[in-house]
Amino acid sequence: MERPIRWNRPLRFIQAGLRETLRGGTRYWVWLAFLVTIFLFGAWNYRVQLESGLVVTGLSDQVSWGLYIGNFAFMVGIAASAVLLLIPAYIFNREDMRKVVWLGKGMAVAAVLMALLFVIVDLGRPDRIWHVIPFLGRFNFPASLLAWDIIVLIGYLLLNIVTPFYVLYRYFIGKLPRFGLYFTFVVIAIFWAISIHTVTAFLFSSNPARPFWHSTLLAPRFIVTAFASGPALIILALQVIHRVTDFRVHQGVVTTLGWILTVTMQINLFFIGVELVTHFYNEGGHAASIRYLYLGLHDLNALQAWIWSALAMNGIATAILTINPLRRRMLFLNIACVLGFLGIWIEKGMGLVIPGFIPTPLGEVFEYTPTSIEIAVSMGILAFGILVFTLLTKVAVGIETGKVVLHTAISDTPRHIKHR
Repeated sequence: MERPIRWNRPLRFIQAGLRETLRGGTRYWVWLAFLVTIFLFGAWNYRVQLESGLVVTGLSDQVSWGLYIGNFAFMVGIAASAVLLLIPAYIFNREDMRKVVWLGKGMAVAAVLMALLFVIVDLGRPDRIWHVIPFLGRFNFPASLLAWDIIVLIGYLLLNIVTPFYVLYRYFIGKLPRFGLYFTFVVIAIFWAISIHTVTAFLFSSNPARPFWHSTLLAPRFIVTAFASGPALIILALQVIHRVTDFRVHQGVVTTLGWILTVTMQINLFFIGVELVTHFYNEGGHAASIRYLYLGLHDLNALQAWIWSALAMNGIATAILTINPLRRRMLFLNIACVLGFLGIWIEKGMGLVIPGFIPTPLGEVFEYTPTSIEIAVSMGILAFGILVFTLLTKVAVGIETGKVVLHTAISDTPRHIKHR
């Protein structure tokens, strides 16, 4: 049989990937149908928001950021956490970690897309977003931190698309990836991952009129919480992939991620304690926001139950992870992952974004509660991100397990690559 023309191979790769996303059993199609349904439900609610404006949300002039921006900050952290697979895989030469790097890349792509969508739905006039597109609108670079955030997010998205595309394509045609070619992009992605969450933290901490955010500790806290929530999600995702596909995950991967999760959860609790002591030991006027968050202010305490629940979940998760015999048992590790993930989501969303606006610089206390519209739109975006991750994972698993390969592979391809 004739070898395929080289320029036609990338097209064959894309076609084979698309065909793989259309193959699956009943459970696979039910899962996709469920995600599409949730996404369409969120899109319908967003249509209502577009027609009526942000008045249908709980946002106001006093509290202009809410659930959408909280989820944005959290998703940027999930995207940045992909670096925790890259470092042991390529810097410390862990072969077991290399086999699951594509998981972190797919998760990063889905998370960045969700983060961008959360910003778009937070805009009252999304049709004007072209103003921040380089060469079309007034980008205000380099003065604007928002411009920096757009650059690092789009750049990180492209890095996490191009690199796995190349690696999986080489496996598809029956060849090993050229290490020297893609390792440079791996190193860039490692530093870029840190930058995306650092710049996101600067968006908050550069507001001197919001003392709750105006802290040098905010960027380190963003990084630590990202490196806790990300591994927790990856551990859970790896177990699901192990159960529903033919791809097998080495236990050493889960053990390493468990250690990372343990240390970052401990550091996160330490950072929380530092902030509490700093604000409450000699309480001043700038402590009003954190007092509202934890203890309530003027009999208004809408966030108090949220933050104490988050602290309880983070504390229980950290205790389980710190005790070695418990962490080594998958049941307790999964409990810690779920509690830690939810606790950090609350802490980084409801517990970070909203208190920054309460009280206002004029001393006004205006509470915020997300409406059903905001919740539905957020669920739709989350469903879209999970759908993207599911489809990317389906293709990657097919290539890694040898189900999706170029039938006319080169005859001198090593045997262990042909039949991986």
